[in-house]
Amino acid sequence: MRKLASLATLIAVLGTSTACLAAKNAASPMPPVRHVFIIMLENESYAVTFGQNSLAPYLANDLPKQGALLPNFYGIGHNSLDNYIAMISGQAPNPATQDDCTTFSEFVPSAAKPDANGQLPGIGCIYPKHVDTLPNQLSAAGLTWKAYMEDMGADPSREAATCGHVAIGADDPTRHATPNDQYAAKHNPFVYFHSIIDDKSYCDTHVVNLNALTNDLAHVATTPNFAYITPNLCNDGHDAPCKNGDPGGLISANAFLKTWVPRILNSPAFKKDGLLIVTFDEGTDGTACCNEQPLPGGPQPGQFGPGGGQIGAVLLSPFIKPGTTSTTPYNHYSLLRTLEDIFGVKHLGYAAADSLQPFGSDVFTAHPASQK
Repeated sequence: MRKLASLATLIAVLGTSTACLAAKNAASPMPPVRHVFIIMLENESYAVTFGQNSLAPYLANDLPKQGALLPNFYGIGHNSLDNYIAMISGQAPNPATQDDCTTFSEFVPSAAKPDANGQLPGIGCIYPKHVDTLPNQLSAAGLTWKAYMEDMGADPSREAATCGHVAIGADDPTRHATPNDQYAAKHNPFVYFHSIIDDKSYCDTHVVNLNALTNDLAHVATTPNFAYITPNLCNDGHDAPCKNGDPGGLISANAFLKTWVPRILNSPAFKKDGLLIVTFDEGTDGTACCNEQPLPGGPQPGQFGPGGGQIGAVLLSPFIKPGTTSTTPYNHYSLLRTLEDIFGVKHLGYAAADSLQPFGSDVFTAHPASQK
C-alpha cells in the first residue's frame, strides 16, 4: 500500500506540475482589484470540505455559486505555520516552522543573504529584518494592510490584544486553546518577522483583534487594501470539539463564514473593487503542485511528501462570474504571486518561481461595465 500511495503521489505531482507550466503562458493582466480579503481555515482536505456530505454547506455549496471554485488549490507544507509564512513571504518550510514553532525562537540563517530564488536557508521562527514580506511591500508602496486575529488579547497573561506574541525565546502557550482564549500565534504569520514586530507601534497598528474589522468595513477609506482574517482555533476548524464547548471542525468554520462573509460582501470596498479568498492552510496528505521546491538543504515541505495536500479555495469578486470553476493547479505561492501582481510589487521567494502562475482569466471571468 505504501508503494502504491507513493506512486500515486508522484503521478499527482508530475501531472499538476505539467499543468502549471502549460497554463503559465495563459496568464492575463490582473483586474483592478484594490481590496483583498483572505479568510484562513484549518486542516481539511478538498474531498472532505467540498464533498457531497460536507459539514460546511455554506462554503461547499453556497459560496461557489457566487464566485469561483478552485478545486486544485494546494497547501505547501505541514504543519500549519509554514503555510502561513509562505503565503506572506514566499519562504519555504524549515524544521522549526514545520513544527509550528513551539518556542518563539530566532531564525538562524546558514547563509548571509537569500539565494537566487529568494530563499534564506536556515532554521528557526522569527525571520531577520532583511527578509521581506507582502505587508512590508504594501507599506512601502503607500498601500494599507491589517491582520485581524480572533480572540487575540482575550487572556492578557498569554498574549497582548495587538501584535500578540510571547517574548523571544519563550515557549508559546497559545499552541493550545483555553475556554476563554482560543487565539493561536502559529496562525498569525505576521509576528514571525522582525520587519514587522521590531516596530511596536507599526505592529500594534496593523495586527489587531478581529473585532476591529466591523468598523473598518464601514467605509472604503477605512478598509485596508489587504485584510488577512484568522478565526480562533475553534472557528477555523482546527479544534473539534472546542475548549468552549462548541463543536469546532467544519461546523464551526461554516458558522464563522456565515457571519463574516456577508459583512465583507456588503461592504463598500468589496462592492467597489474587492476580492475575497477563503482557503485552508493544509490538507491531510503530502501532495503538491506547480513543481514546488523545498528550502535549499531543508526537509520535504510536506514532511511525508512534497507539499501540503489538496485543499481547494473559493474566491468571490465583482470580477468573477458566479459559478466559475477553474481546474488549474495553484498553491499558496500562487496566491502570494497573485496579490503581488494585483498590488504591483515584486515577487518574493518562491512566488517568483518559473513554474508558478498567478490567478488568470480562468478565475477572473467577469468584466463589470464600469471597468470596460
